[in-house]
Amino acid sequence: MDEEGESLMNLCRRLSALLLAALLMTAGAALPALAAGSAQEQVTILFTHDLHSHLLPAADEKGVEYGGYARLKTVIDEQRRAHPDALLLDGGDFSMGSLFQTAYSTSALELRVMGAMGYDVTTFGNHEYDYRAAGLADMLQAALASGDPLPAIVEANYLPPEEGEEGYDQDAQAVWDAFDDYGVADYVLLERGGVWYAVFGIAGVDADACAPMSGMVLHDVQDTARRVVEEATAACLEENGVEPVVICLSHSGTDGEGRGEDYELARGVDGIDLIISGHTHTTLAQPIQVGDTYIVSAGEYGKNLGRITLNWDGGGVSLASYELIPIDGALEEDAELARWIQQAKGEVEESYLSAFSLGFDQMLADNPYVFDSAEQVSATQHESTLGSLFADAYRWAAEQATGEPVDVAITASGVIRESLPQGEVTVSHVFNAASLGIGADGVPGYPLVSVYLTGADLKTVLEIDASVTPLMPAAQLFSSGVEYSFNTNRMIFNKVTDSALRRDGGAAEAIVDDQLYHVVTGLYCGQMLGAVEDTSFGLLSVTARDENGNPIDMARLEDYIVHDREGGEVKEWYAIASYLQAMGGEVDAVYGQPDGRKVVYASWNPVEMLRNPNRFTFIALGVLLALILIVVLVVSLVVRRITRRKGGHTRGYQGYRGRRRGLRR
Repeated sequence: MDEEGESLMNLCRRLSALLLAALLMTAGAALPALAAGSAQEQVTILFTHDLHSHLLPAADEKGVEYGGYARLKTVIDEQRRAHPDALLLDGGDFSMGSLFQTAYSTSALELRVMGAMGYDVTTFGNHEYDYRAAGLADMLQAALASGDPLPAIVEANYLPPEEGEEGYDQDAQAVWDAFDDYGVADYVLLERGGVWYAVFGIAGVDADACAPMSGMVLHDVQDTARRVVEEATAACLEENGVEPVVICLSHSGTDGEGRGEDYELARGVDGIDLIISGHTHTTLAQPIQVGDTYIVSAGEYGKNLGRITLNWDGGGVSLASYELIPIDGALEEDAELARWIQQAKGEVEESYLSAFSLGFDQMLADNPYVFDSAEQVSATQHESTLGSLFADAYRWAAEQATGEPVDVAITASGVIRESLPQGEVTVSHVFNAASLGIGADGVPGYPLVSVYLTGADLKTVLEIDASVTPLMPAAQLFSSGVEYSFNTNRMIFNKVTDSALRRDGGAAEAIVDDQLYHVVTGLYCGQMLGAVEDTSFGLLSVTARDENGNPIDMARLEDYIVHDREGGEVKEWYAIASYLQAMGGEVDAVYGQPDGRKVVYASWNPVEMLRNPNRFTFIALGVLLALILIVVLVVSLVVRRITRRKGGHTRGYQGYRGRRRGLRR
């Protein structure tokens, strides 16, 4: 090789060495970064809960709009562009809350629109059972028949009875078949961006209590969660060689202040990284950390899209960021989804509202007043003009339908789902406010029921409002045809101080204990009387009767549904809509302010505390008097013993001195 060739070879060797060194240096610099990346990932979860069929924007009591799925879809898409591997999850109660629910069992609009928005997984809330077991099965089959994209569904502890168990019937089997066809499971394993997730669903004790016609069996929450966490984690390790981020879609709830079933779940079950907490409609501005678990809630009706980003190290999480993104009128709607919703709206008008000769957006009355929000209705014990209007509507509608006078009508805060806005009140607004359930006729909407109560039981109903509401806010009652007052400082179960019937024209009439009174309420409100009895520890109970005074089997309360003259059930929402229509264009001035039908006050005046005592106060006074007598007796015995002991020592000492004196003599 000549000198020039050798020089060229040496140059190539030097260049190769330099290139190799550069590659090694680059690799050396990259290795720590790769190690860090494998040690810790960031995972993002988008979430909602308690959507309640609110496909369209809704209006609050002041007429301000919020929510709407076409706007929600816009934000979801924005978040997924920023976080391509984000999961989109929902914590249940995706149905029951607007006119779209009327197609629940036939078209499954809610699940289909969630599929269109890109939801990965949801769970059942108690309101998914409002149309009972058969309705749930029909909804799942309708969703599958649509051929549309659908979210996965997880449900681990709220299941139909199995063959051979009490309650098993053809409806239970239909649900099992629908679960199998749809693929409803305890949990699902999902992979996004190299990270595996185990997502499972849980229903809480209160959710079960709020679904009296579900036909489901509630299995122990914590035992089930513990089992599923272990099984899902083991399955992910076996199948994929890694531990998953464990997420619970819990329809149990929190109060945001350190209480609630989901706090107990987080405390009692290890291995859950994140709980998306539905059912209580809580809005958490920041996650709650309980041990190694984060609890999040975004509020109801699609008012917010929640986003939480967690640092994941392969065995645990820590919070990176959290945000609730408001869904309001400042957002543009996703055009394609908006068109889909408009088509669904037309389907609802044709399949449901046409039977009532009403339109989706038909105006019923102009409302110049600001009513309580749904939250305010339950927040404190008070007379609510919104509750009064609903109770008056029930009484009016029952009388119009049957031609029979009604003494009293009652509704409860738990069935008032939304307020009526200031300004135009439409059919949709009214249905949203009284949207729950289904009747014996299989038609959506709870009907009114007509029963009789003795005067003594009617007084007990008023006492339920006064005494049970602090323990069970959904039991707060609003009435028509009766007026009463109660002192919140009085003995529990004896808080009511005055009560009377309020006849037309405002005249008061005494309630006679052994007289029968005609009472109208909603089917759900009547069914929940048993829960109220449980909450009062069995001390308060009400016996519904027929017109002849015979006790009614509450399991057959549907036999007492109010029907119109054509034989149709009088639905709660339709009673309100018809009542508003009858006002002639504007909501009556009587609903501009409370009219004194319920007076709530707090007084420590001894006369007020003891006025009109009942057996509970007499028992309490008897117990108090007995305790006082016991204390007096004990103190008296102690004083006497001490006195005797002192007297004995004195005489003994004097005797000792006397004996000493005698000896000295």
